[in-house]
Amino acid sequence: MESGPAIFAGTAFALFGAALLLWTGGRLLHRAPVVHGVRPAVATTVVTLSGVVFLALGVWCFGRI
Repeated sequence: MESGPAIFAGTAFALFGAALLLWTGGRLLHRAPVVHGVRPAVATTVVTLSGVVFLALGVWCFGRI
């Protein structure tokens, strides 16, 4: 009963983090801008770190089950 919210949160975080990393990788592969109006190095770094943090939060939530 108590693991339901952890499963939901872990799934949401893991899916969002993985999708963000895949999207960023696809944009970089096609040499398309990740964020308009921001230097590419800064945007890529921030978005990649955000994806890793969300993925890590998902793994942490699954570890709490």
